[in-house]
Amino acid sequence: MTVTTNEYGQNNLFAREPQMVVEEYNRKGLESPQQYAETYNGRWAMMGIVSGFISYAITGNFFFGIF
Repeated sequence: MTVTTNEYGQNNLFAREPQMVVEEYNRKGLESPQQYAETYNGRWAMMGIVSGFISYAITGNFFFGIF
């Protein structure tokens, strides 16, 4: 346990913090599985929005008359 004193003279008791671990993904230029999933989720969402705009521009209905 670590005891620290702040600027007001109050004592704070903290547990020992573990060492930080730097993942190897960022050093090698690779993405973690979560970053990969987030990237492709955003790409599919953007494709859906663009296809909706194109559908509305061509037919006047959002997604070819469904909505």
